[in-house]
Amino acid sequence: ALLAGAADEHFDWFKVAMKVLAFAVMLIGGRYLLRPVFRFIAASGVREVFTAATLLLVLSAALFMDALGLSMALGTFIAGVLLAESEYRHELENAIDPFKGLLLGLFFISVGMSLNLGVLYTHLLWVAASVVILVVIKMLTLYLLARLYGIRSSERMQFASVLSQGGEFAFVLFSTASSQRLFQGDQMALLLVTVTLSMMTTPLLMKGIDKWLSRRLNGPEENDEKPWVEDDKPQVIVVGFGRFGQVIARLLMANKMRITVLERDIGAVNLMRKYGYKVYYGDATQVELLRSAGAEAAESIVITCNEPEDTMKLVALCQQHFPHLHILARARGRVEAHELLQAGVTQFSRETFSSALELGRKTLVSLGMHPHQAQRAQLHFRRLDMRMLRELIPEHSDMVQISRAREARRELEEIFQREMQQERRQLDGWDEFE
Repeated sequence: ALLAGAADEHFDWFKVAMKVLAFAVMLIGGRYLLRPVFRFIAASGVREVFTAATLLLVLSAALFMDALGLSMALGTFIAGVLLAESEYRHELENAIDPFKGLLLGLFFISVGMSLNLGVLYTHLLWVAASVVILVVIKMLTLYLLARLYGIRSSERMQFASVLSQGGEFAFVLFSTASSQRLFQGDQMALLLVTVTLSMMTTPLLMKGIDKWLSRRLNGPEENDEKPWVEDDKPQVIVVGFGRFGQVIARLLMANKMRITVLERDIGAVNLMRKYGYKVYYGDATQVELLRSAGAEAAESIVITCNEPEDTMKLVALCQQHFPHLHILARARGRVEAHELLQAGVTQFSRETFSSALELGRKTLVSLGMHPHQAQRAQLHFRRLDMRMLRELIPEHSDMVQISRAREARRELEEIFQREMQQERRQLDGWDEFE
């Protein structure tokens, strides 16, 4: 019996060693094999092949792990690690983006169905204590790591709170451990409920940290129900103090305008305050913050958000609650410009359009065109492009837009031809006069 037990023990260790070896071969070999494969796929220029190859890799890794007697979820995790280290990572992200939400939803549905909420009634204190211990230990660990790596003090609490919950991979590990009979039924149920409840604490923690940071960065609040901003009667509210908003705010400040600047990036707030700018931390899509910032007394609001969704949300918010405000906005491209026009915002600036036109004018001058003529060409192009932008608002068909763009190009060429002929006649007239 002892020999049989010893043989079983030796067999088990050998089995474990083989699984570890196969795991290492997959992780190391996959790293060197994937690159030439995806390089070949990229050379084909067919994006759908990326999607098929990605899904094939994930399914193959899952089946390989299952054949070794390990969790299929572990195989998909390894496939994700291999893909993340590839130079084609961003293209792969775009390829699998349509499936991401669906698969993530299915994952959490399966997790929810496996929960046994009955343990909350039988072990309520144990579960509550476990959640608190898990969140506190993770927050302290992450805070110390953030301090060790030099993250700014105002950002450490956000960093620690947003990652304080149990991760999704905990469900995979618990499932694998349960299949190997390392946990009993009650223990598995308690751990699953603990991790799930820790995830539910994250939004509450983030809201509390956000409010604490707002008080700390913006100053003391006389009324806790409203955010605090020093100047409650500005002429202009500037939302966003990034590379675009900074130029606008500095121009307004140089002309002695009373402005209030709102920024949701803590790092930017701290940096700009070191340079002497009064920048206030907060999410401008909250009505109370806008009201506290003086939106009811302000004349204009300049929206320079990085995300188009935030811009449109803020436009709708101002139109609903502060209809007197003159709205000016930053548009990242033609699509957002169309959305702003449809929302009734006519004063906007496409961030690359003006600079591209200016560089185009300089190019014309460098090629020998008279500066005045180049300036007129720039104005004509701007006027025609803006007219075409307004005309194409209701059109969503690519063919219609392509056809209209071709017409606009021909019209612009005719305008330039007439301008050149008129200028030649004027020059000839001066020659005859001499």
